[in-house]
Amino acid sequence: MTAKTVLLVEDEAPIRDMIAVALEMADYRVLEADNVQDAHAMVVDHRPDLVLLDWMLPGASGIELARRLKRDTATAELPIIMLTAKSEEDNKIQGLEAGADDYITKPFSPRELVARLKAVLRRTTPQGVEDAIEIDGLRLDPVSHRVSIHGQLLDLGPTEYRLLQFFITHQERVYTRGQLLDQVWGGNVYVEERTVDVHIRRLRKALGQPHQALVQTVRGTGYRFSAQV
Repeated sequence: MTAKTVLLVEDEAPIRDMIAVALEMADYRVLEADNVQDAHAMVVDHRPDLVLLDWMLPGASGIELARRLKRDTATAELPIIMLTAKSEEDNKIQGLEAGADDYITKPFSPRELVARLKAVLRRTTPQGVEDAIEIDGLRLDPVSHRVSIHGQLLDLGPTEYRLLQFFITHQERVYTRGQLLDQVWGGNVYVEERTVDVHIRRLRKALGQPHQALVQTVRGTGYRFSAQV
């Protein structure tokens, strides 16, 4: 399989070097830029698979580049992860509204970065949307709508299936109950947030040990699907 190319846009050399080493160790090809102008030229010339984009850059900001890329039909589908020291909720929302697929708040560990990057690439790669996904023996087949563990079919209700499908294609990221309601139930349906907890409980029960541990509670925030303990 050809190595995926990541364009890293970061003006602080020590941070850029640390990230580049982590990505290269995870078998990614890394392109580097320290400003928006060079970064845009590299996107046009090299067509990377993903852009890792710092929010604060000299001259134009990362958010401006994200908007520019999303406005252009040639680059509208290019996945973007924002790197930001801004942890306030409105800044995160601003980044996502500009078209970013995810955001990571500094400081972060290289391991978390690589995991989030893999998750974004997995869910933004159009080919393979009908491919079965398997994690530690847990297999979800979107074509047949079946879920099994080591070959044994699970009896999942329709909501639990949609919840698991969303989780398994959006790994390593924390979602609030409200976000899960929007993604799994749909934004036009009025359901109380506690309903999410009920269906999470049912999903865990259906998965059983040890796979129920894949669905992790993040205290005070929501839930995350992760193969990492």
